Amino acid sequence: MENTPNTLRLEALRSRWTPELDALLVAGPENRRYLSGFTSRDDSFTETSGLLLTTRNRAFLLTDFRYVEWARQEAAGIEVVMYSQSLGTTLAGLLQDQGVRILGFEDAFLTYRQYQRLAQAVAEAGLAVEWRPAAGLVEGLRESKAPEEVAAIRRALALTEETLLEVAATLASGRTEAQVAWEIERRLREKGAEDLAFPPIVAAGPNSAQPHHHPGDYRLQEGEPIIIDLGARVNGYCADLTRTFILGPPDEQFRKIYGLVRRAQAQAEQGLRAGMDSRDADALARDLIAAQGYGEAFGHSLGHGVGLAIHEAPSLSPHKDRATTLLPGSIITVEPGIYLTGWGGVRLEDMALLHEDRAEVLTTLGFYEW
Repeated sequence: MENTPNTLRLEALRSRWTPELDALLVAGPENRRYLSGFTSRDDSFTETSGLLLTTRNRAFLLTDFRYVEWARQEAAGIEVVMYSQSLGTTLAGLLQDQGVRILGFEDAFLTYRQYQRLAQAVAEAGLAVEWRPAAGLVEGLRESKAPEEVAAIRRALALTEETLLEVAATLASGRTEAQVAWEIERRLREKGAEDLAFPPIVAAGPNSAQPHHHPGDYRLQEGEPIIIDLGARVNGYCADLTRTFILGPPDEQFRKIYGLVRRAQAQAEQGLRAGMDSRDADALARDLIAAQGYGEAFGHSLGHGVGLAIHEAPSLSPHKDRATTLLPGSIITVEPGIYLTGWGGVRLEDMALLHEDRAEVLTTLGFYEW
């Protein structure tokens, strides 16, 4: 078989399997796209545009009439199988044909109801198949980005930065958060983004103390912090960028908090590199913020991976249960923040590509300098 990107990724996936697995059922939309090239996205947990079944030497994309032609056009090197009535029955037939007895499945993406239906159909077909959770196999492959993935993310980020610069010039007292959010979405799409990486966050005044505030009718006012978090999606890949603005001259409190967040971010970016423990990476910024008495006001991780999903591995978290070693080729965010109830917050977010000896900051937008 010809070596396409899909077949090469599938071979890399199979090399990560435990020896006893006969096959893996891929349900995560980003994982399915990464392995097959099929670009359909699932926007609801109650529906799927396809499951990818890969054995030791074959791969099948199971989909229905609505998506079958689309899948055949995009899924090079993958056998597209259309089911007309029951996904479970079609899956059972393939498992029987391929002699699968131990089936790995993505427990983070297959809902319990989907699992019940599929497992019941397989059992009713008279097959003795053991369903074994196999989390993180594809995500581990996706963590280190290939050159073409890095290029797509760079394009998405450039478009995002251009949009933020234009939107920042339109900020004015009296405009609502929702109006600014719509301006972001309109400009991103007009500039060629295939989609938004996530709904824009525009959080003004006391609302900026909520890291993921939903834009509403609150009106921008002079002297209050305004957090704007946005990202474009290009060729499936996401960008993620945050800056905090203020209308009019900043007061001492804003200067203090903004300056501390920026120093923490710069310190982290200077110290980050592949091979680090993710907790040590988080501490590069967290320790500085905590030393100034704001440790409790920095309540989220320093950053996260970005790729086909806006949040993916690795997590730059302080928590032991999420600890990991940072890999070369990972694209991460570096986004410390301080959030003070009743006043507001400051978050500054860059994207960076990890190398063995450094973090290459991909974001080019600057910061306030006083």
